[in-house]
Amino acid sequence: MMPLISSTAMLQAARKNKYAVGAFNVHTLEMLQAVVEAAAETQSPLIIQSTVGTVKHLGPDYIAAAATVAANRTGLPIALHLDHCTDFPLIVQCIRAGYTSVMIDASMHPFEENVERTRKVMEVAAAAGVNVEAELGKVGGVEDDIVVDERDALLADPEECKLFIERTGVFTLAPAIGTAHGIYKGDPNIDFARIERIASLVEQPLVLHGGSGIPAEQVKKAVALGMAKMNIATELRIAFSDAIKDIFKAHPEENDPRKYMVPAKDAVKRLAIEKMELCGCIGKAGDVK
Repeated sequence: MMPLISSTAMLQAARKNKYAVGAFNVHTLEMLQAVVEAAAETQSPLIIQSTVGTVKHLGPDYIAAAATVAANRTGLPIALHLDHCTDFPLIVQCIRAGYTSVMIDASMHPFEENVERTRKVMEVAAAAGVNVEAELGKVGGVEDDIVVDERDALLADPEECKLFIERTGVFTLAPAIGTAHGIYKGDPNIDFARIERIASLVEQPLVLHGGSGIPAEQVKKAVALGMAKMNIATELRIAFSDAIKDIFKAHPEENDPRKYMVPAKDAVKRLAIEKMELCGCIGKAGDVK
């Protein structure tokens, strides 16, 4: 039996050994099973993520129960993460349900308020042995109902990142470095010098948000510079949905969910393995002690 674990040690190992752990946003049981099977097949550490919208849709206890079954079945290091949450009571609810990592996103507030909100979450989460991720600067695009206009997508200041970690003690940091949520219209404008500077000032693992659609070489460069977690959401949803659309296009009369959910699950699994390979985390499950 292997319980869900905090992602702290997992991400520290990734940062130390210069790879990233794939963090996959799932919205159905089939999507969760797909990323778990991908991790089992490749012996990769895994972070299963859910957005606030998905938590409200499925319920944190249902999600945590499914993720716990996955950890017990596979014996892999698996963490369950709440992505981009602004709601303190919901963070507490998810921790109580069994989440082992939470993100408090107070990046839309002034620096001091971001610090205070993050510290409040740290007090609760650290006592429960749960990882905490926070954001500094603003990642562009749309994440559930959080919308950041491209003009307002402010990049993280490296010195502020250092100060923020000193003031909060937060375990992982998602600095805005030029990526965006969703699918890119052109190549993303990632500020690699900024990543390098932030990584030189802080020891904590850094998180690459907006990982869907970033060219492979840019991902590898960001990981080499200190990004230890890469979030993938939009690409998974597209792969899952397109596979279902293809089935209905060929068989519009189909009414057995297994006939379209299995191909959708397989599509997500294939994509997850590709992303794990890109992150460099294949075969690294044994790194987590």
